Amino acid sequence: MSAAPSGTNDVTVVDAVVLGLGPGGEDVAGSLAEAGFSVVGIEAGLVGGECPYWGCIPSKMMIRAAHLIAESRRIPGMAGSSTVTPDWGPVAARIREEATDNWDDTVAVERFVGKGGTFVRGRGRLVAADTVEVDGHRYRATRALVVATGTTAAVPPIPGLADTPFWTNRQAVEAEELPGSIIVLGGGAIGAELAQVYARFGVEVTVVEAADRLLPLEEPEAGELLAEVFAGEGVDVMVGVAAEQVSHDGVFRVRLADGSEVVADELLVATGRRVDLAGLGAEVLGVDVESARALPVDEHLRVTDGVWAVGDVTGKGAFTHVAAYQSKIAAADILGEPHTPADYAALPRVTFTDPEVGSVGLTVQAARDAGLDVAVGRAQVPSTARGWLHKAGNEGFIQLVADQQRGVLVGATSMGPNGGEVLGLLTLAVHARTPIEELRTMIYAYPTFHRGIEDALRDLT
Repeated sequence: MSAAPSGTNDVTVVDAVVLGLGPGGEDVAGSLAEAGFSVVGIEAGLVGGECPYWGCIPSKMMIRAAHLIAESRRIPGMAGSSTVTPDWGPVAARIREEATDNWDDTVAVERFVGKGGTFVRGRGRLVAADTVEVDGHRYRATRALVVATGTTAAVPPIPGLADTPFWTNRQAVEAEELPGSIIVLGGGAIGAELAQVYARFGVEVTVVEAADRLLPLEEPEAGELLAEVFAGEGVDVMVGVAAEQVSHDGVFRVRLADGSEVVADELLVATGRRVDLAGLGAEVLGVDVESARALPVDEHLRVTDGVWAVGDVTGKGAFTHVAAYQSKIAAADILGEPHTPADYAALPRVTFTDPEVGSVGLTVQAARDAGLDVAVGRAQVPSTARGWLHKAGNEGFIQLVADQQRGVLVGATSMGPNGGEVLGLLTLAVHARTPIEELRTMIYAYPTFHRGIEDALRDLT
């Protein structure tokens, strides 16, 4: 058991300081405290971070509700007739009562303190490689300093935007009443998910994406198919055009690069996430805060001697599951315990639109850019037995990306109903480097969505 915190009135000395208590930071801090370290956990916002309050949890409650509406509208022609009247009230109430405790982190703070940690509420800044300052008081770590400060919504420097009352994902999740119309700047995962939710609840939605397709980080076919689905649901999708000017005079007006203008009651900015290295004080770690976009870490999550980082701030993927994965490795490394170094080759990600878009590893283009001898296999979900049975809402495909020289999958996309669940098998195949010939000899249950993988394997060329 380590000694309790010590120091002077101006400096508290402990074994470990964890700056940022999102999913990764809270997990590392709790693990170290349970191992007997004296630990100070510092958080300016809510303990638990973005995920439980404005991200994964409340947004998926919204998506679940929107899916129910969509499914009820698919009854005609398949199971009778239906009428549905969307009501945002139960969704907003569930977010407040079940997910966020009305954005109160008391339970999370008590959970950390109950493990033996000391909690400090405030915005911390690095002043040395072993010291964090909060409101004039310094906390020095003798054994480990862990940075887990996450990201914030990236707001592009569009003329006029900063002077308007635009929304980020936080306001979109917190809304107790929905607007009549909304412009969504950004067609990535966050923008696409929220756009579809709002549209299914009757909001007039326009999505503006500067890239040439929705979900620009995924396979081109995924973004193209999602745009078709959105159009069928009444979402106006504008791709390949950037916003050049924003104004607000009771409504939002966004002038686009092609000279057109879109107008709506609200404006949601969903153009990505950013790490604030300058605000963090990362220069004391030898990081160029002007050019770097994340804290550089090795496979043990070490930034430099005595300093580790986990979560979004590392730039390895802005996902809760990445933070959770990294936190286990960092804690083991700090405690001197055996562990497997970090490997992101089989990093899975899911966009929870309908259809879901699950993907793992490399896209076709990324694999080719890496110099691999690429083969691609594809199966259309509606052409599979389960997809045909599913009928309404069966849009999607399964695509495999193989390295022919090694005979293994290096990437895959599973788009369709339960696409994120089908992804599990594909993630395992990429992670375990399972030979393609071994995958071909596997028995795939019939009729399932995942059986489409067998069809895509036959198509590998």
